[in-house]
Amino acid sequence: MSLKFTVGDLTIHRVIEQEAPFFPALDFMPGLTPEVLAENRAWMRQAKALDDRDTLILCFQSYVIKTPHHTILVDSCIGNDKPRPQRPAWNMKTDDNYQRGLAAAGVSVDDIDFVMCTHLHVDHVGWNTRLENGRWVPTFPKARYVFAKQEYDHWFAENAKTEIPPFADSVLPVVEAKRHELVSNDHQIGDHVRIVPTPGHTPGHIAVAMGRGQDDAVFSGDLMHSPLQTIYPELSIRFDVDPAKAATTRRSFLERYCDTDTLCCTAHFPSPSVGKIRRKGSGFVCAAV
Repeated sequence: MSLKFTVGDLTIHRVIEQEAPFFPALDFMPGLTPEVLAENRAWMRQAKALDDRDTLILCFQSYVIKTPHHTILVDSCIGNDKPRPQRPAWNMKTDDNYQRGLAAAGVSVDDIDFVMCTHLHVDHVGWNTRLENGRWVPTFPKARYVFAKQEYDHWFAENAKTEIPPFADSVLPVVEAKRHELVSNDHQIGDHVRIVPTPGHTPGHIAVAMGRGQDDAVFSGDLMHSPLQTIYPELSIRFDVDPAKAATTRRSFLERYCDTDTLCCTAHFPSPSVGKIRRKGSGFVCAAV
């Protein structure tokens, strides 16, 4: 299982927090039929994307990317000590998986220059903060945390109606510490990092493209959760805010990167999670490199 990739002048490390069966496939994707699942069951199991009870296996991970100028962390996973009663495997977690993953990538929390969140769901912001003396403080003390303004504004408004725990404990403390930047969809960091708007899963969801002068790698966030969604881009998941837009965005993203040398780094595909987009019939595959 590869945890390190190099492309162009980028070095990319996967930092895995959890990889496990997560949700029954037919529940997770309301448009999935038992017949289509049956047609794809064999290769999905072989790819370790589906277990023998037809539960999707998902990876929960961050990417640490070293450019010639910066060390960037994309999506900060689940986090420790966070009350998540709806998800027992995430609730008040105390393991050291994430810290060991960072160490294996050769970085400490002080080495991260930017934390970029593709969106602000619970499993993409968790390690934004850590508990210190009963208070949530930024985990990466020297980093600027980059949030898409449209995404932040959406959750800020929702949180004002009813508190959303991941926003309250993993986003607002970063804002209070003045470590954040709210950015538009044309934002760039140096000559290596660009935002690719990919709305649908959430209103302000973004992908992050990296490389000098070309997209050597792209980090797709929750644009897609399972390899089944590359074969059938119209299959949206039950957690998509706008399933129709998510499907349109997914197909246009896959078309954009199809048959290019861009390394597609997915948030949740099972290991190795990283590949190149290739056409397959009326759909696509993310072919491992």
